[in-house]
Amino acid sequence: MSDTTPNPTASKTAFNWRGLVLPITFVLAWYAVTALNLVNTKLIVPPVGVVTTGLKELVNGDFYLGIALSLWRDLSGFTLGALTGIAVGALIGVSRLADKLIGPTFHTARQISLFAWLPLLSALVGTGDLSKVIFIAFSAFYPVVLGTLEGVRGVTAAHAEVAKVYGFTRKQLFFKLILPAASPQILSGVRLGLIYAWLATIGAEFLLVNDGQGLGNIVFKGRNAFNVELIIFGLLAIGFVGNVFNRIANHAERRLLRWRAPAR
Repeated sequence: MSDTTPNPTASKTAFNWRGLVLPITFVLAWYAVTALNLVNTKLIVPPVGVVTTGLKELVNGDFYLGIALSLWRDLSGFTLGALTGIAVGALIGVSRLADKLIGPTFHTARQISLFAWLPLLSALVGTGDLSKVIFIAFSAFYPVVLGTLEGVRGVTAAHAEVAKVYGFTRKQLFFKLILPAASPQILSGVRLGLIYAWLATIGAEFLLVNDGQGLGNIVFKGRNAFNVELIIFGLLAIGFVGNVFNRIANHAERRLLRWRAPAR
């Protein structure tokens, strides 16, 4: 009798071909409406033009320098924002005093649109990399704090009672009980912070133009030259790198949480 039990590992690693149906359909429709001149091809350019422009950019060294600079800004700001967010979220979660002192200010500040901080940042530290990294750190900070706070507050009183029975010190209580129990929510907040950080990276490069280098500046350059092909290629490059980030984050989260029993 053959074993028909599904392999969960294979289902995770198998490529989802059905996910290609929508983009392929879109490209075919895009090609059809431009080839039949059903639209203004100066605004809705043919896909062949985007491919040609993309190939020119891919052999240009400045394109890869822009990717490197964008990644450096993104990872620098994300690291700063995530580490600070975990610390602040854990502090508010475990301390009632910190919750009363920091909580109201935090919950008020997070209602302010992130892009509203850009004029203040540019006035204080200019439009260079420092302002971009700070803005990216802000973007990652809020979701990480909320994820950490949710995870820490999700630790039940029953867990705390067990820790008392084993005679845990406060340090052991925090590192051996609270952080492991809160780790799924913390990692969810970190993954969301990584997504927000990438969005903020592109937004900062687009709005705080200084050196003219970075993936966000490709779109800016295309807009100034009214080069729609370059704008579309820049958007595709941004989406591709963001998707790679998301896949890496999902894989890392699964590996870090593999100690948990699988959900049934």
